[in-house]
Amino acid sequence: MEDNTEKKVQGERVALDDVQRVKVLSPGMMVYKRFIRNKLAIVGMVILVIMFLFSFLGGFLYPYGQAQVFKGVDFVELDYAVATYNTEPRFTDMEGVTTNSLVRAQLLKALGSGQDKVIYDGVEYVINKEGEDFYRIGGNNPLAEADVLRVGIRFKPSDKIALTDEFVAAFTESYEAGDDAFDFGGETYQIVRESRKATVAAYQDLALASKLIFDAYDAAQSAFIQSYEFKYAAQTALNTGDTAFTCGGRSFTLEINDKDNATVYDESGAAFANLAAFMIIPPVGSDIFLPVAFKQVVTEAILDNKQFFYSDTATGEELRFDVQQFNANYRIKSAKSTEVILLNQPPSAEHPMGTDHNGMDMLARLMYGGRVSLTVGFVVVIIETLIGVIIGGVSGYFGGWVDTLLMRFVELFNAIPAFPMLIILGSILEAYRVEPMMRIYILMLILGLLYWTNIARTVRGQILSLREQDFMVAAEASGISNSRRIFKHLVPNVMPLLIVNATMGLGGIILTEATLSFLGLGVKYPLASWGSISNAATSVTVMTFYPWSWIPAGILIFTTVLGFNFVGDGLRDAFDPKMKR
Repeated sequence: MEDNTEKKVQGERVALDDVQRVKVLSPGMMVYKRFIRNKLAIVGMVILVIMFLFSFLGGFLYPYGQAQVFKGVDFVELDYAVATYNTEPRFTDMEGVTTNSLVRAQLLKALGSGQDKVIYDGVEYVINKEGEDFYRIGGNNPLAEADVLRVGIRFKPSDKIALTDEFVAAFTESYEAGDDAFDFGGETYQIVRESRKATVAAYQDLALASKLIFDAYDAAQSAFIQSYEFKYAAQTALNTGDTAFTCGGRSFTLEINDKDNATVYDESGAAFANLAAFMIIPPVGSDIFLPVAFKQVVTEAILDNKQFFYSDTATGEELRFDVQQFNANYRIKSAKSTEVILLNQPPSAEHPMGTDHNGMDMLARLMYGGRVSLTVGFVVVIIETLIGVIIGGVSGYFGGWVDTLLMRFVELFNAIPAFPMLIILGSILEAYRVEPMMRIYILMLILGLLYWTNIARTVRGQILSLREQDFMVAAEASGISNSRRIFKHLVPNVMPLLIVNATMGLGGIILTEATLSFLGLGVKYPLASWGSISNAATSVTVMTFYPWSWIPAGILIFTTVLGFNFVGDGLRDAFDPKMKR
C-alpha cells in the first residue's frame, strides 16, 4: 500500500508550493524557479543583458571613440567675386590725398547736373573735364579765413601763410573787384566766397573721376596701375589718340581697341594693363587677384546668363563658377573642394547611426553614453541603499527617541525640493566650469544623498515587525551586540525587499539622470549619456530633420527602464512566499 502511494506521488507533477517540492528546494532555488517562470521578468533580463553588452562591451569592439570628430571633403560654393555694370565715374585720389565719401557724393551730383564747382565744408572743389567721362578734380587747400564786415575785412590768425599787410591789401583789392583769384609773390591764390566770410586757398589736383576700369595683368603691378599718375597718363593718351606715354620713368604703348577699351603694353611688349568701362568685377577678398582673362570670361558669362569654367594658370586646374544675379549685382561663386566636419550625416555604412551636430559618430556616443547612464544608476542606488539601511535599521531597532529623531531627519530630507536643488547645483557647476568627469561624480553623490529616504522608511517598517520575532529574542538572550543583531540578523531578512526596491529604483534614477542631462545640468560635452544625447531634441531643426540624433537615445532609455521594471516585478513576485503559479 505504501509503495503504491509513493509511486502515485512520484508520478504526479509537483508544483513549487507542494510540500514534497518544498522539502527538496532551498529558499534561493525557490526564488530562482519562480523568477524564471515569469516571462516578463525573463524578457527584462534579456533586455538588460543586451544593454550592458551594448554599452560596456560595444565600446571596446567599435572602432570609433565617443569624442572623435569626423571630417570629409565636400564641394561648397564660396563667394569669389562680385560684378556690377559700370554706370558712374569712379574716383582715384592723388598720393597723400583722401577725399571722403560725402565729398565724392557731392561731386557725383555735380557731374550729373553739369556743374563745374562744389563747395563743401569751406573747400571749393573744381571739376575739370579732360575728356568723355574723364574728369580731373582740383581743390582749394584753405590757407586763411577772413570775416567780411561793413567796416572792412578782418583775417583770422593762420599758421599756413604769413598775413602781411601787402598780402591783405592784394586780397582786399581782388575781393572787392569780384575776382575769384589773385596773384601775390609769384603764386596764384583762390578766393572762396561765402556769406560774410571768405577763404584764401591754394589750388591743387586732388583726384580723377573716370568710368574706365584699370585691370592689371600681373598682380605685382596692380598698385602702380591703380595710382593717380598712371591712370591720368594712360587715359590722357587714350583721349588724345596717342599710342605711347610715359609714367614713373617708364615707357608704355597703347593699343586702342575702341573708345572704351584699350590694352597697355610695357617696354618689353608684354601686356601690362587693360582699360575697360563696361563692368566692374572686384574680388570678395583682398588676397584674391582676378586676371584680366578671368574678368573677360565673367563678362561674357553674364551677358549669356550661364555658368562658366576657367582654367587656373597657376595650378592648371579647371574650376567651375556659377553666376547668380542678386538685385543689380552678380555674385560669382566658385565650387571648391574643402574639408568639412560631417555634421548631422544620415546613417551610412561607415556610420550606422549617422553623426550628430558635432560630427561625432552616434553609435559610439550611444555606447559610451550607456556606460554613464547605467553606472550612474547603479552607483546612486548603492549610495541610497547604504544610507537608507543604516538610518532605517538603527531607527527601527532602537525605537523610542532614536526612532523619533531619525524619522524627523528623514522628513526634513523629504521636504527638500529635489529638482530645484539639482538645477541650482547644475548652475553652480556651470559657473565654476567643473570638468565633465568630476560633474558625473558629484551628480551621483548628490542623487544618492537626495533619494535615500524611501529606503530608510521601508527598512524601518520591516525591522519594527522583525525585532519582535522569536529569533531576535534568542539573539538578545545570547548576548549578541546591537550592531550584529541589526546587520547580521535583521537586515538580511529585509534584503529581498531591498533588492526589489533597488531594481525598480534603477529605472527611476536613469530617468532622473536623463532628465538632468536633457536640461543641460548633467553630463557635459565631450562626455555622453543617453540624456545628454537626447538634449539635441531641444532644437526644432534637429528634431524635425535629424531624427537619428535623438530618437535612438530615447528608445534606449525607454527600453532599459522597461527592462528594470520587468525584472523588479519578477523579483517581487519571486520573493513573495504567498505567490502561487
